[in-house]
Amino acid sequence: MRHLIDPTDLSKEEIKEIIALAEDIIADRKKYSEVCKGKKLATLFYEPSTRTRLSFTAAMMELGGNVLGFSDAMSSSVSKGETVADTTRVINCFADIIAMRHSVEGAPLVSAMNSRTPVINAGDGSHAHPTQTLTDLLTIKREIGRFDNITIGFCGDLKFGRTVHSLIKALSKFQGVNVVLIAPEELKLPGYMKHEVCDKLGIPYREVESLEEVIGDLDVLYMTRVQKERFLDEEEYDRVKDCFVLTADKLKDAKPEMRILHPLPRVNEISVDVDNDPRAAYFRQVENGKFVRMALILKLLEWADKPSHHRELISKDVIKGEHRCSNPKCISNTEAHAVEPMFRPSADGNGLRCVYCEHRPVK
Repeated sequence: MRHLIDPTDLSKEEIKEIIALAEDIIADRKKYSEVCKGKKLATLFYEPSTRTRLSFTAAMMELGGNVLGFSDAMSSSVSKGETVADTTRVINCFADIIAMRHSVEGAPLVSAMNSRTPVINAGDGSHAHPTQTLTDLLTIKREIGRFDNITIGFCGDLKFGRTVHSLIKALSKFQGVNVVLIAPEELKLPGYMKHEVCDKLGIPYREVESLEEVIGDLDVLYMTRVQKERFLDEEEYDRVKDCFVLTADKLKDAKPEMRILHPLPRVNEISVDVDNDPRAAYFRQVENGKFVRMALILKLLEWADKPSHHRELISKDVIKGEHRCSNPKCISNTEAHAVEPMFRPSADGNGLRCVYCEHRPVK
């Protein structure tokens, strides 16, 4: 079976294959209008979503398939205490493929471990969002024309921004990518991302606290929302929520061909006076999400039972049951009675990382 839980689950060749298929769908939508006839997608959204949920729904419908599921976990048996694993086993009886959004980190991985149909991670806490990454890549390809040899600036919430983490991982597969990290001290990219992704894979990066000093160097500016729902301390949120606001005036030093991306929703981090600038690609980015999810659904259904596309979910070097994760939002803590803690050696050789959420074990 083949799933998509993390951007690293896809090879560079597979990413290109999905992007190429998405571009073919855009060029000839009619050709794909019945290819999933008789197939059903289950959208299991335990966390609020507009774009991602509707994008998956529209994608499957435009492929000729059907959609079932829930957009509010409290209307399902989750409200009675059903585990992610058991919900997955039940949904396997009704659907051919699953898209799961969850506030608990590691939930889609647990679902995949208990599924006999492909599972797509549609976002798990502040951990990963691989289909947004594919959306971002398709947008970069259509707007810039390439993945190689670009300078991309990530601005805002880089600590909790799962879209940022996922896109950096995916861009690590391409040549000549330079990353600029624009964030206040409280929202800097986590150390494990810098060490285990940027350093290990050789992605040059620099950290700054001013958008103005680097905007002229960028081919892509990736803006992010400061996510109130990820903060445990509301006072800390209030201190950083207005750190970076992009206005039309700040674009005067940007390249004419630069493009502005944002996973949305926005609050106030991009002023509405930017919306009509041709460099603003974030609403075009939304539509790209539908096309790339159509391509992903087709590919996962095609790859499902092909041995050549099989990938192990859990590596053989994991350590089971000897430690507990330090992340209270990890599924190994929220469903401790049903999910066994698992850790893998850190890529930098410095201790262990949780298989579900990449946090350290409790000391």
